[in-house]
This record gives sequence, structure tokens and C-alpha cells, in this order.
Amino acid sequence: MKPRLILLALCLSTSQLLHAQTDKAFNLATKFVSGLTEDQKAKALYAFESDERYNWHFVPLQNRIGVKFNELSQAQRDLALELLRAYIGDKTYQKTLDIMKMELLLHELEKREPGSWNRDPGRYSLTFFGTPAPGHAWGWRFEGHHVSFSFSSINNKVIASTPSFMGANPSIVLAGPEKGKQIFKDEAQLGFALLHKFSPEQAAKAVYTTTAPGDIITMTNRTALITPSAGIPYAELNKEQKALFMQLMSLYINRFSPRFADDMMHEIEMAGVDKLLFAWAGATVEELGKGHYYRIQGPTVLIEYDNTQNEANHVHTVVRDLKHDYGGDELLAHYKKFHY
Repeated sequence: MKPRLILLALCLSTSQLLHAQTDKAFNLATKFVSGLTEDQKAKALYAFESDERYNWHFVPLQNRIGVKFNELSQAQRDLALELLRAYIGDKTYQKTLDIMKMELLLHELEKREPGSWNRDPGRYSLTFFGTPAPGHAWGWRFEGHHVSFSFSSINNKVIASTPSFMGANPSIVLAGPEKGKQIFKDEAQLGFALLHKFSPEQAAKAVYTTTAPGDIITMTNRTALITPSAGIPYAELNKEQKALFMQLMSLYINRFSPRFADDMMHEIEMAGVDKLLFAWAGATVEELGKGHYYRIQGPTVLIEYDNTQNEANHVHTVVRDLKHDYGGDELLAHYKKFHY
């Protein structure tokens, strides 16, 4: 077979696989919703235009909306996790399970009373906005302590997987059977690796303050905006530094399903990778107890990593799509055209 025909066959095969993955995700969403009881639907289903779609949190909440894991049957919980796995990358899925399990560790470390609501892996919830059906604009959210994924779709196409938050406390488990476990080890080590490749002149541009912020700067703001921008531009990096930059950014972009990750990376490239900035704040040496923060910021994307709380052993990370958070203008335009 000629090289051009081989390439065409590979492209068609990849396209068919991505479409199959998208259809599977959509079908799982409709199956999960249709399998809910009326009482569960009353908790899980909201109108697409509800302001609750923008009301996400990453802290423990006693009154978090949605249907909670401890309100689902085992079969429903299994289906919920299968649904989540269809929307995110495999490594992200495992990190999510690890974060949920961390609630049990926190319950023990903090000597909580039995049944304490704020350290309970059974309190992660699913909420749907609109109906997952052909011709509909709709979305859903998976959320609990240190996890919040917001997905927005038109028909069966995912057009947004953000805001997306993941965190871990402790960042590094210091004692017990899980001693040494570090859920965001790659994110930490690659961030420091890139920083330490900079020349003194480059580091002076990248490190905009010696004091790290107390948390991610954008928090749960409806619009992700950090002004003025800071950091060193991608365009000013050498080949080795650029490779590390892309490796680090890919950790975050690849949190999502392959098809959406490809779409998001394409948007970043079309907006101009040379416009991306890498900014650092706080300690420049990787050492437990030394608070630090970094971000990647560009025309279409904002990524934040913060490790300052609990004596700098508590990580928060977030990915924001500056064009498509909550579905962006494309989803709203579709909704207004077909539902007003």
C-alpha cells in the first residue's frame, strides 16, 4: 500500500475510534439518567439555563447539589464511574479515585467522628443540566472535595470539559500504609524541572514574586481572568525548555478524553503557542513546607498549580478554557436558537 493510502487509512481509523468513544459517552449519560428513580432525578436534574451550572466548588459542602454516591445503588455507582471514565483520560480517572480515597485518610488524620459528612467519599455527586438527547444543549458535573469536572455538550459532541479542578491533601502522605503517595507528583516535578532549566535572566522573567498566593488565583470565579499577565513567553525558550513546557502543559490538557484534548490543543495552537506564558511564585526549591505556585496562561487556556496550604503539603490545580468554559458562546447560541 502506498504511504499516502496508509496515512489516510490511519486517519480514518483514528477518526472512527474517536467517534465511537464520543457515542459511548453520550449513551452512558442517557443510560445513567434514565436509570434514576424519581427521587434521584429530583436531586440530579436541573434546567440547562439554571445558574447552578456555574456554581461549582472544590471544598467539602454539606449541602452540595446533585445525587450523591451514597444515594445510588452499587450498579448505579458503577455506571456513574463508567460514565466519568468515558469523559476523562485513564490517568485522570485513577487520580480521581485516589482523591476520593484520600477522604478516608483525612477522616483518620483529623480524628473525625464516625459518619462525619465533610470527609466522606460517598458524598461525591452527579448533576445534569438539560437533557442528554439529540438536538439538545446539555451538560453534567461530577463533584466533591478536591474534584470538580464540568462537561458541556451539543447533541453527543463534548464542546467543553472545563472548569476542571483536582486537588490533594496531603500532597505527599507522610505516614501510614500510603506513606510516600503523591497524586500530583508529575505536575510538581515537571514544574520545578522547567523552572530549573531557565537561565538567571529567564528566571527573572518567570518568577514574578517570591511569595506564593494562598490558593489558585481564579478560585471558582465564573470568568477565569488574571491581570496583569506575568511570566516568560514560550517564544523566548530554547528547544529543550519548549519540550519541557509542552510536556507539562500536556499533563493538564490530557486530563480529558482524547477527542476533547485534541480539540483543546488545536485551539491553543491556532491562538499561537508563542503567546503562552509560564509564571512562577514562591519557593524555587522543591522542598516540603516551601509554598510554591505556577501557571500557564495564553489566549485560550489558563492552568494553575498551587501548593501552599497545610504547610505547603496541599495541592490545588485547575484548568480553564477561556473560550469554552461551561460550553462558551457556541453552546449558548445553540440553546437560544432551538429552545427560545
